[in-house]
Amino acid sequence: MQTHTLTHLKQLESEAIYIFREVAEQFERPAMLFSGGKDSIVMLHLARKAFWPGKVPFPLIHIDTGHNFPEAIDYRDWMVKEYDLDLIVGSVQESIDKGTAVEERGVNPSRNGLQAITLLETLEEYNIDAAFGGGRRDEEKARAKERFFSHRDEFGQWNPKNQRPELWTLYNGHYNDYEHFRIFPISNWTEMDVWQYIAQEKIALPSIYFAHKRPVVERNGILLAESPWNTLLKDEQYEERLIRYRTLGDMTCTGAVLSDADNLSGIIQEVASSRVTERGNRSDDKRSEAAMEERKLQGYF
Repeated sequence: MQTHTLTHLKQLESEAIYIFREVAEQFERPAMLFSGGKDSIVMLHLARKAFWPGKVPFPLIHIDTGHNFPEAIDYRDWMVKEYDLDLIVGSVQESIDKGTAVEERGVNPSRNGLQAITLLETLEEYNIDAAFGGGRRDEEKARAKERFFSHRDEFGQWNPKNQRPELWTLYNGHYNDYEHFRIFPISNWTEMDVWQYIAQEKIALPSIYFAHKRPVVERNGILLAESPWNTLLKDEQYEERLIRYRTLGDMTCTGAVLSDADNLSGIIQEVASSRVTERGNRSDDKRSEAAMEERKLQGYF
């Protein structure tokens, strides 16, 4: 008797594709949050599979802080053109200019927290009722509590006591006026799953994920890249190091890791032996013990 067994990656892929199709059936105006990072790239690959041979039936939303790595913006623009995608860009600078967001001060001011304001403004402007995100439960303890369908109230905020049970892959997408959902199709994936899937599917990535030389300064144990928005402190200086990035955020808060892994095989070996989480090099996550939880309550991610 012939049996058909799915690998764990195929099981995760099938689960994510089911989520995409379920959202397309339940919601009227979904969109996908896209940063140019590996998780959103994998999520887009899954969406293309879910609706192949048709076009991805919803736009991408990029919340542009203005402090992005140039490699991420170049990749985003290439991806949109290559796959004929619709792109909406929400600008943090525009939110600052009109007074709804206030710029941080300091030696390396981060706009990461301001993304929530611009995101909520963009979702409201385009009347989005479901926004796909690339969050995974293994990344951080605040994300470990997420459901696939994460309900947000009329203020865009996340209330852990107001989430719906998800039994037997049955998802309740009902919402009241001015409410919406965040959808996390790759919630059950790990960092290793993501890298193994990228290798299996031969997915192109921004060059920033592979080992390269870049001027960085070490501050509080984090290697920050040279950028117009970082100010060197006394006795600090940039030094060219061989590094790569495990996670992608603003240049002001995303730390690099010393690495010579210049291909997927090397990265997978590196991730397998690492004892630090991928977000362990994000200075924005170190501002308080509950930094991510606080941002979620404000409408971030």
